[in-house]
Amino acid sequence: MAKNIMIQGTMSNAGKSLLTAGLCRIFKQDGYKVAPFKSQNMALNSFITKAGGEMGRAQVVQAEAAGILPDIRMNPVLLKPTTDVGSQIIVNGRPIGNMSAMEYYKRKKEFVPEVMKAYESLAAENDIIVIEGAGSPAEINLKDEDIVNMGLAKMVDAPVLLAGDIDRGGVFAQLYGTIKLLEEDEQKRIKGTIINKFRGDRSILEPGLRTLEELCGVPVAGVVPYIHVDIDDEDSLTERFSKNTERKLIDIAVIRLPRISNFTDFSPFERYENVSVRYVSSTADLHAPDLILLPGTKSTIADLMWLRESGLEAAIKQASSRGTVVFGICGGYQMLGKTVKDPDMVEAADVKEIAGIGLLSMETVFRGEKVQVQTEGVFDAVEGILCGLSGKKYEGYEIHMGRSEQKMPALAGSGNIYGSYIHGIFDAPGIADEILKALCNKKGADFGVIGTFDAGRYKEEQYDKLADAVRSGLNMEYIYKILNREV
Repeated sequence: MAKNIMIQGTMSNAGKSLLTAGLCRIFKQDGYKVAPFKSQNMALNSFITKAGGEMGRAQVVQAEAAGILPDIRMNPVLLKPTTDVGSQIIVNGRPIGNMSAMEYYKRKKEFVPEVMKAYESLAAENDIIVIEGAGSPAEINLKDEDIVNMGLAKMVDAPVLLAGDIDRGGVFAQLYGTIKLLEEDEQKRIKGTIINKFRGDRSILEPGLRTLEELCGVPVAGVVPYIHVDIDDEDSLTERFSKNTERKLIDIAVIRLPRISNFTDFSPFERYENVSVRYVSSTADLHAPDLILLPGTKSTIADLMWLRESGLEAAIKQASSRGTVVFGICGGYQMLGKTVKDPDMVEAADVKEIAGIGLLSMETVFRGEKVQVQTEGVFDAVEGILCGLSGKKYEGYEIHMGRSEQKMPALAGSGNIYGSYIHGIFDAPGIADEILKALCNKKGADFGVIGTFDAGRYKEEQYDKLADAVRSGLNMEYIYKILNREV
């Protein structure tokens, strides 16, 4: 049975996901077979495994860092918000229905057997399990029904490292307050604290670190620097959305829908020096991009209504009439059609039918059964500006409730309007290059100044860079003592 260690945080976005990924990479580098685990995740960025199961992308990143294939056992419960007070509930990779927050809170203990089955199965196959908590363990109103923080730590007998975010300020109060709000047996589970996202000279921190250790009775396990790595973010907390990106030679505008999902689809474009990728939520910020991307969404109809009311639908149609390339993925693809129908109220948007943007000649109808599948193949003949994609190999995954045609092509459209149900469609070698080459040709620019990009090698370099930063910040000798139950 595997040894385990758990990363909890003083709040959301304290850096738990990256610390978990960093430890997975370190243990892999040190010769161990390691896997990540998060019993319950809430995210709109999800992934479909080879077996067709759905899981959160944070655990996909951690699995990649560990050098193994993503597996739904790493995230047995996934909540995908559909409204401000409700979510679609995914258990063992499959949707079991929508629940209000209160209903899920009352019922989540029902999922403990599935959580434990997934954990124990992973633990039987690995040397180390690195567990990620969620939010904060000191949410005293939620502790009685906890299955993801201290509740899970007790179930799997895991020692805990508590991470605080110094970049937001008040890290000593974060850590001290969190520990003091825990029960005595829970406090004993915390074997070390981590000061995360530190910028500057560690010696300045030393007096505070000593005082923190005295007050809490817990050693400081490390001070991890602010890490500049290009690794996929958790959806709602990404810095991409607020980044003020200067427009470059090729300018790409991603429409920031209110319920945007799987924005990591567009990461390949961010890694070219002379390409800007901007997230746009108003007509004033759209300007005149070379490519408009409509992303996936958990609520196509509600976000289409927002697009219309915000004026962005009209702006997109005007841009398309001028020849701007428009490309929709999944929900964004559905929006580009003539109509979107939801006769069975699958999306819970209180609207059974709505007119689409009308740039593609198709209709979408939502059904109760969810499409969850990995896919690969070769593009058929592609017409229009992106004709260079013809015959190119693609791969990715589909995850949607709507059906837009009897037989849906991997890439629909022509001229300057395109759409696809395939998440990750830009990841395969040569796809992003070909699209950028077409955009360069359209504006008479030299593609050579953009260059090519080896996504696979780059990703591995980023995981190694993450591991180097985490290893340099943590006292790894002490971490191994925690793993071996020597402290």
